[in-house]
Amino acid sequence: MAVDHYENFPVASILMPKRLRKPVAAIYHFARAADDIADEGDLPDTERLQQLDDFRDELMHIANGETPLSPLFKRLAAEIEAHQLPMQPLHDLLDAFSQDVVKKRYDNYEELLDYCRRSADPVGNLLLHLYEEATPTNIAYSDAICTALQLINFWQDVAKDWHIGRVYLPQDDLVRFGVDEEQIAQGSSDEKWRALMKFQVDRARALMLQGAPLGSILRGRIGLEMRMIIAGGLRILDKLESADYDMFRRRPVLRPFDWVIMLAKSAPMRF
Repeated sequence: MAVDHYENFPVASILMPKRLRKPVAAIYHFARAADDIADEGDLPDTERLQQLDDFRDELMHIANGETPLSPLFKRLAAEIEAHQLPMQPLHDLLDAFSQDVVKKRYDNYEELLDYCRRSADPVGNLLLHLYEEATPTNIAYSDAICTALQLINFWQDVAKDWHIGRVYLPQDDLVRFGVDEEQIAQGSSDEKWRALMKFQVDRARALMLQGAPLGSILRGRIGLEMRMIIAGGLRILDKLESADYDMFRRRPVLRPFDWVIMLAKSAPMRF
């Protein structure tokens, strides 16, 4: 599942067909570079937004049939042309990264889903185009999987996100369960926190299972890759439950034995 800190790309997986590794790597490096602009270092927000606008200008060069200025975008342009990839998912990713610079809280789940639609779903959309499997049904399943993966990453990294000033837990859910942000700052996992996180974990699991039929629709190594991604997300949720939702002290990660379990659960699923 996860590679470095941009976790929705199955980059360099042994299951990824060799013919797709180069375009997937080009997309990944674009997304990671943009994500780093939004998250890393000590740049002022105005500079971060300007650099993301520079990325938009490069995408416009590609759309206009012009040669991009940077090597990163020259590689991306070649793969866009070779595989006839849509440009909108790339713009959606940049919109999400720009939003991360300026928006640190989400009033409700609907706002969070709108963010995930641009921060996570484009990844699956682009992969389906590379697989030549981008039907409306498959895209809908992929969107559910990608959004679930993004939510799982949020719940896995509540403490990490707090330290960079972000809270992805919907504000109305915090109020509903009687949890305030001071509790996140202190890393306090009490009964109210566990109830809040059980609600979020259950919701993410339901969304992942909603998209799970895609793992059986896709065939061969691509299908197994997708089933492993689904199994990995579900495994992290199981680990959150096993930790009694105390990700402050027991942040769940996938270890070698987990991969054995995931592989065992990745036989073709029937729905």
